[in-house]
Amino acid sequence: MVFTTESHSSNTRSFEAEVRQVLDLVIHSLYSNKDIFLRELISNASDALDKLRFAALSEKELIGANEELAIKLVIDSDKKRMIIRDNGIGMNEEDLASNLGTIAKSGTKEFINSLKESGSNQDFNESLIGQFGVGFYSAFIVADTVTVLSKKAKEETVNFWQSKGDGFYTLKAATDEDIAEFISPYFDTTKQGTVIVLDLKNDDEAAAFLKEYQVRSVVKKYSDFIEYPIKLKTENPEKEGDEPEFVFEVLNSRKALWAKNKSEISEEDYKEFYRHISHDFNDPLTHIHFNAEGTNEFTALLFIPEKAPFDLFMQEDVKSLQLFINKVFITSETDLLLPKYLRFVKGVVDSSDLPLNVSREMLQENQKVVNIKKNITKKILSTLEKLKNDDKEKYSNFFKELGKVLKEGVHLDYSNKEKLLDLMMFESSSESAGVLRTLEEYSDKLNARTDLDEEVRKHIYVITGENRKELENSPYLEAFKAKDIEVLFLTDPIDEWVIMSAPEFKDKSFKAINKGNIDLGAKEEEKAEQAKKKEEFKDLLSKVQNNLAENISEVRFTDRLVNTLACLVVNENEMGANLEKIYQSANQKVGKSKRILELNPNHRVIEKLNNSFKNNQEDQLIKDYSELIYFQALLLEGSKIENLNRYNELVTNLM
Repeated sequence: MVFTTESHSSNTRSFEAEVRQVLDLVIHSLYSNKDIFLRELISNASDALDKLRFAALSEKELIGANEELAIKLVIDSDKKRMIIRDNGIGMNEEDLASNLGTIAKSGTKEFINSLKESGSNQDFNESLIGQFGVGFYSAFIVADTVTVLSKKAKEETVNFWQSKGDGFYTLKAATDEDIAEFISPYFDTTKQGTVIVLDLKNDDEAAAFLKEYQVRSVVKKYSDFIEYPIKLKTENPEKEGDEPEFVFEVLNSRKALWAKNKSEISEEDYKEFYRHISHDFNDPLTHIHFNAEGTNEFTALLFIPEKAPFDLFMQEDVKSLQLFINKVFITSETDLLLPKYLRFVKGVVDSSDLPLNVSREMLQENQKVVNIKKNITKKILSTLEKLKNDDKEKYSNFFKELGKVLKEGVHLDYSNKEKLLDLMMFESSSESAGVLRTLEEYSDKLNARTDLDEEVRKHIYVITGENRKELENSPYLEAFKAKDIEVLFLTDPIDEWVIMSAPEFKDKSFKAINKGNIDLGAKEEEKAEQAKKKEEFKDLLSKVQNNLAENISEVRFTDRLVNTLACLVVNENEMGANLEKIYQSANQKVGKSKRILELNPNHRVIEKLNNSFKNNQEDQLIKDYSELIYFQALLLEGSKIENLNRYNELVTNLM
């Protein structure tokens, strides 16, 4: 069978849009480690075997009594060909078109952009393959032509797929000639399964995979823990008479790592297993390997990554854990075993307590599953707590990568709210950029400030905004800087939900410094002076409030400002400007609340404005000043001035 794109026969199809670009990047950018193609194809074969075994739980006839589920490798040096065969679930024509005619289902554009941005960092490139669902296409790194023949379980047709990686592929029912060329004499076509044939490129690096020792080495490195035997065709050293000329030799240890005694497992074993299940070429931050006994017996081997995967916020259904029952793979749809906010955790859970014919519906109703989830969650959070206490720098780096996801738990998981708050970290006004503080550290520091009133020490002061630079220059910080009171910078979009969901941390309540009233413990003489000015300026404040009644609910003096003329705040429980912007950026309509305009009573503009007011100067001047002060406060808040022409007119006139 010769495949040509020029003929464009009825069996020839085009890949989906952007596939040519993806294939070009996969083939030409991921060149530093050609080994990964074999890892990916073996992983796909293992998945197909998992699917067959799971289907056989309810349809036992799918697997014969003496049938061994296995992955077999054949090297054909004469044809410069490598063959990977599994007797898993198999694919029909529709499956082949869907699975092999579509690349990067989890985000083609994101894959392309990430691959381009990675530049010459090849380890980074390699890690993208598994994350973006393009593992099969890594075959084109070493192969000129890739041919797939597959027969789906319970179906009769052997289907044929072939491509040169040039944007087109052939898809049809396999002919006897195709079967003779690509399958015989090694495999039985009466059985379900898939055969992948790689016609290797004519270069030394591809030719290396025609050597048995190279294949053995790659399988041992990447796939030693695959549960199914990975067998390599080799000459039969004991051939006599009618003995076969070749045998299939098992290359992998097969023993499930989680089932081993921890004393038998090296750190490198753990790392390799993590890379195998996560497709992450980085080492994990740490692992958690434990056995739970008693009413719910299970074994868990969990990994916390060092870096956030690129598709963490792309996937609708993140597959974090693999569930086994007595070493029989059941499902990777394990959101019922792990809270969404811990979806970055990878690993396996093996239980002997669940019924073998368990389905997703039964999982939802099973109290044992609920208990397993509680146990796993508790173990992960306690591991993170220990890491935070033992190695703050290491934990801080983890939190910069994955803290945004962990914060979701404060909003979602009421039962673990206190534990999660203990794990939170934020930048602050007292530390340089990039240095994170825990709430415990903040609390201890504030408690030590005996020069501050007890009432002042009852709060954790925070300010929300888009970035640190914006917050460092915020006028809301002026009084806090003057008294050297630390303020936490909340710059993640989710941060405002965090403090709304958990208004308190231990004996302290969160206090947004741009909301409500702020009292930092003014001295008696300062309070007396404030009261005097409030009385002296009350008519002016009333006039300004009337002028701005459409947008402002109240005008008042404040002691939170030192140098700035005015600022806008909201009441304690109302939505702040930053949260409004987040909703608006997501095209969510929100009812806009009227702000409170706070004026600095010690600012010279207020003195001049009051003198003008007392001297009965025209009302228009007071009105213009009122509008201009409001516009300036909007700018300081980071909000948009809707009437820029009016703002420009006011500035020009008053100049």
